[in-house]
Amino acid sequence: MSIHDERMARFTEAGLYLVTSQSRSGGRPTLAILEAALRGGVRLVQLREKEMPLRELYAIAIEARRMTAEAGALLIINDRIDVALAVGADGVHLGQDDLPIAAGRALAPDLIIGASSHSIAEADEAAADGASYVNIGPVFPTDTKVCATGFLGLDGLREVAATVSVPFTVMGGIKRAHIPDLHMAGATIIALVTAVTEATDPEAATRDLLAAIKAR
Repeated sequence: MSIHDERMARFTEAGLYLVTSQSRSGGRPTLAILEAALRGGVRLVQLREKEMPLRELYAIAIEARRMTAEAGALLIINDRIDVALAVGADGVHLGQDDLPIAAGRALAPDLIIGASSHSIAEADEAAADGASYVNIGPVFPTDTKVCATGFLGLDGLREVAATVSVPFTVMGGIKRAHIPDLHMAGATIIALVTAVTEATDPEAATRDLLAAIKAR
């Protein structure tokens, strides 16, 4: 099994996909949230700190890589394939305005490469270009990400899930109460931010979310 395929096997089994945001962590540092979430059992993390200067991001990514490696968790870096490669992360998530998926795949064949998609056409294009997975969203209204196309809702998710040819994650306004409906619509990997980062007890919130996901 290739490095990429081994990573993707772990990716598809993770269930919960934590996406960090220091600005949405109740004044607490990202690494403190990450430490708590790892104790709670999360094994798939995206370091997403768009407003952070590159050198600070790099320093935090080094520590995040150490922490996730010790916990047996996958680490995905948002946007910056250079940072992902520099710290030995497991993958990178590329948005519509980032390095093209095909260029990223040529540069880093072993990395998990995720792509943001808001429609069937975008998901199909990303898969054809070599994306390991696509993120579908926002599913519900959210203020952590601006999307001109609006939110998909469960009907939109069902339509995309029925046609996408690679593993997919769902994101956008997701809370614990949504998990059963998301499972019914075809989602198996739930990506979220504030349900963990803004929780009073991120460790307990992570455990609770994982329990809900595993109860499907």
